[in-house]
Amino acid sequence: MTNFDTVNYFTDPSLVPDPHPYFDHLRDKCPVSREPHYGVYAVTGYEETAEVLRNSDAFSSCISVGGPFPPLPFEADSDDIGDLIEQYRTQLPMHEHMVTMDPPQHTYARSVLNRLLTPVRLKENEQFMWRLVDRQLDEFLAKGRCEFVSEYAKPFSLMVIADLLGVPEEEHEELRTVLGADRPGTKVGSLDHEPMATNPLEWLDEKFSAYISDRRCEPRDDVLTALALAKYPDGSTPEVIDVVRSATFLFGAGQETTAKLLAASLRILGDNPELQQTLRADRGRLPMFIEEVLRMDAPVKSGFRLARKSTTIGDVDIPAGSTVMVCPGAANRDPQRFENPHEFRLDRQNFREHMAFGRGVHSCPGGPLARVEGRVSLERILDRMLDITIDTAAHGPADDRRYTYEPTYILRGLTELHIEFSPGT
Repeated sequence: MTNFDTVNYFTDPSLVPDPHPYFDHLRDKCPVSREPHYGVYAVTGYEETAEVLRNSDAFSSCISVGGPFPPLPFEADSDDIGDLIEQYRTQLPMHEHMVTMDPPQHTYARSVLNRLLTPVRLKENEQFMWRLVDRQLDEFLAKGRCEFVSEYAKPFSLMVIADLLGVPEEEHEELRTVLGADRPGTKVGSLDHEPMATNPLEWLDEKFSAYISDRRCEPRDDVLTALALAKYPDGSTPEVIDVVRSATFLFGAGQETTAKLLAASLRILGDNPELQQTLRADRGRLPMFIEEVLRMDAPVKSGFRLARKSTTIGDVDIPAGSTVMVCPGAANRDPQRFENPHEFRLDRQNFREHMAFGRGVHSCPGGPLARVEGRVSLERILDRMLDITIDTAAHGPADDRRYTYEPTYILRGLTELHIEFSPGT
């Protein structure tokens, strides 16, 4: 049995399949607990998590993706280390991407995406989704079985982002190959490259740099031109690379979030046949279903903040320079906020209060998009895939399922999901 007082959350694989007993243990001790290996303050309570995420003045996002790795390149020597953070920011992982930025830089970077994620553009993108979902299902529907993550969730979410950003449809197949969403059986390197040898972010940076530079020189009536000509709030023009990084960030974050949401949804449906019938009979309950999936299986398991100032979370003093770990998956199962938090309940009254998409300035800009992708996908899946069941040969019988999750302390998502079904129309 795992000793939760001594287990290393960052390296112990036993916590990957189900981290919630560990989160519960920490929360029962104190909603803000210091783990023993790296001195990280783990925040597992709902109110305390919201407090950290909303306070960008006291908590910097500069270490959001690295946490305690690598160690800070400086020593915190006062109750306010804001100047030190700015002095050494470029030495921290992924400093050039908005996920690690703080206001006002983050405000400027996000403004580029805000110009893209407009109601009109999202509606156009939804129309593309309805066409795409059937095209994607047609690739495997007749077989009556599939590995859902690779055959649907990843390619669907990838192509949705490609359309949203205005990537020409004739180039979608190239994106699919390079970013690891090939059709099963496709020959590796069929587009004259080896995907595993390609750094996806570098490849996307080069691709979008060419798009944005071209549209600035020769504007067209398309989405890429709107992105290329976007201005900052003060009217200034972003550098090409800054526009590019906003686009590539949306590719990475948007695809991951939606693919994990879709896979978690199908796992729950496959394990609960009665839910399938409920949703088929009343499609108006799909939004509630999606929110409860997000609460139960938040795609982000943990994120990090650096205490810029000495402060207090709950009743715990946090010195400046401390690494703080917020755990959306833990906050979403805090019994102080959610009744019977480990139960999946379609009738949960406060189903929208989860933190799967964060809070504050860094709340996920693609949250509304992911919800639409989930709704559109499930509408057509319920229409065209009947009697969905989990493949027992791959995942074991109903009373002893074996699911494999990504071996990371940051993200939570299935690596594969084998399902069987009766093909519909």
